[in-house]
Amino acid sequence: MNNPAETELIDRCRRGEAAAWDQLFDLHYAATARFVFQLAPDFKREDVEEICQDAFMAVIKRLESFRGQSQFQTWLFCIAANKARDYRERQNAAKRGGGAVTLSLHATDPEMGPAIDPPGSDPGPDTQLIKAERLAMVGHALQQLELPCREMIELRYFGDLSYEEIGLTLRLNPKTVSSRLSRCLDRLAAVARGLLARENSTPYSV
Repeated sequence: MNNPAETELIDRCRRGEAAAWDQLFDLHYAATARFVFQLAPDFKREDVEEICQDAFMAVIKRLESFRGQSQFQTWLFCIAANKARDYRERQNAAKRGGGAVTLSLHATDPEMGPAIDPPGSDPGPDTQLIKAERLAMVGHALQQLELPCREMIELRYFGDLSYEEIGLTLRLNPKTVSSRLSRCLDRLAAVARGLLARENSTPYSV
């Protein structure tokens, strides 16, 4: 499903050509960064850069497993989504105190005096946790869709491609893209509602 030029580029990467890796990185880095921002708009630039670097490192390690059954960019976006979820989970664990050193509000720095950290303007850990849970639910629902639907939704909403660009990528008429995307979104909503219903019906343990 990849175009011949990209297929050749991927083959050169498999052969270990450093220039090919640089070209692949340059070709897909900006789109991957936009995709991560779409997943979590509250991520800072440094967060997105770290996630993208983790995603491309995973591509380097796992390129041999890519068989071209989907677009390379779709495969890359799936990896980036997983890395973004992992990154969010680490952030939330840190905000809840996991692995953090507890400091007294009255702790004194030898040079600067009392070191009290004022409240920041960033969303609180509870707000970020809700966003992470919603992201995880959407990701879980997407994974339950058939590959054509999953690919189309990811290209449109995560890859930020127009109907025309999706049509070129999947070799479909833009009107066909529109109608199929609408059906795929209905399917995604149904799956998400089912997941939410099961989650709400699960009794809490005390």
